[in-house]
Amino acid sequence: MAMIDDFKGNFLGGGARANQYTVLITTPTGIDIGLDKTRTSYLVRGAALPASTLGEIPVPFRGRSIFLAGDRADPDTWDTTFLNDTDFMIRNAMEKWHNGINHYVENTGESRPVRYTATLTVEQRDRDNRILKIYDFHHAWPTTISTIDLAADANDDVEEFTVTWRYQHWTTSGVPGGRSIAELPF
Repeated sequence: MAMIDDFKGNFLGGGARANQYTVLITTPTGIDIGLDKTRTSYLVRGAALPASTLGEIPVPFRGRSIFLAGDRADPDTWDTTFLNDTDFMIRNAMEKWHNGINHYVENTGESRPVRYTATLTVEQRDRDNRILKIYDFHHAWPTTISTIDLAADANDDVEEFTVTWRYQHWTTSGVPGGRSIAELPF
């Protein structure tokens, strides 16, 4: 029979904490968006670690199905929620990124993905700020910049908005193809 001390002894580091993370937004090479990457990492209020989905192939056999692993499904979009400061630095940068891909007025823009995409990173950290795991989102670009709701009675609120990103694939530390980090306990 398992004892509570056995459980605690096997629950390393007290568990990964959902509020211990850093998000790094890099900028595209072909569009000048004026993003301060350090300030941006402090103003990310929410993000997520990505899901991983493999398709399945059912093969019927004598009234039953055998399921085989299929191809990897296209990745979901990734959302980041930002606090809005009074200079609108992140919001302006995201709007410049959108404008660089498809101009708001002229319907022109950067057509080469290598020039309008970037790599985004989320780092899971422990309570001592050591990196536990890294996810890199490759060839990412913002698809949606959400509204910022304004209201006369919102006197105790800080504005925030969400950016939805499309990316081609992600890699993660601790798995072949991902980055290697010396501090990782793998």
